[in-house]
Amino acid sequence: MKKMGKTVQRIGWILLVMLLIAALTACGSKEATGASGKFNSIEQIKKNGKIRIGVFADKPPFGYVDAEGKNQGFDVYIAKQFAKDLLGDESKAEFVLVDAASRVAYSESNKVDIIMANFTVTDERKEKVDFASPYMKLSFGIVSPDSAPITDIEQLKGKGNKLIVAKGTTAETYFTKNYPNIELLKFDQYTEIFAALKDHRGAAIANDNTELIAWAKSNPGFTVTIPEFGGQDTIAPAVAKGNKELLDWINQELDTLGQKKFIHEAYKATLNSVYGDGFTDQLVVEGGKIQ
Repeated sequence: MKKMGKTVQRIGWILLVMLLIAALTACGSKEATGASGKFNSIEQIKKNGKIRIGVFADKPPFGYVDAEGKNQGFDVYIAKQFAKDLLGDESKAEFVLVDAASRVAYSESNKVDIIMANFTVTDERKEKVDFASPYMKLSFGIVSPDSAPITDIEQLKGKGNKLIVAKGTTAETYFTKNYPNIELLKFDQYTEIFAALKDHRGAAIANDNTELIAWAKSNPGFTVTIPEFGGQDTIAPAVAKGNKELLDWINQELDTLGQKKFIHEAYKATLNSVYGDGFTDQLVVEGGKIQ
């Protein structure tokens, strides 16, 4: 009986030690809990020696994988600088490929620390993730033929001028609500709206200016004649809901980078060939502050 008692006592001590180790491991992980689940603290990110950043694989020039299998693009360029300033080496950015539908889910399930996937700030998304300060802005734009430029929305009223839009877009909603007397020519696909403009079935296209600027640059004879109107949206990094520590770090980082005009550098390195010098002020947000 004494031998059995000692055995039970020994087992008890072993279990106690195991529990203590588990508790210490849990404390050491610094994995905090927020409104949407768990996320890594900055201390844990440094301990891991990497920061996981969600980016697109197929949306050039913002986020894509090149022929050599390397992540490239505007978002990626900025993300590498985040890794360099937080961990001392841009190679410590671990890029996690996401698509538009999975961005929020990856953040909520702690598969990434930051989302840098051309993420437009919306009220609906704010309920699920926390957005940092913006680094890019976009708005509606209008592209039209050089032979018949539309430089004022009023030109589209009457006279048989049709405005081409894609169905289900915010551009369609905007003009339906604010300009009911402008005739809209609607198509399901983006390829269809551009074909309709080339075929002169409409006077102009209204859409996100980033999309139109890129298209006009590769299609001579067409110009974004109204580069921005109808309010403004922003693109920003996002973190898991409640991760205030990392959110504050990103905001401070963007402020510091703004003093060096770093987002302009990122634009020049990744977007200038697509959009050109003339649209920098329409797209870039420096220091997290919209001018």
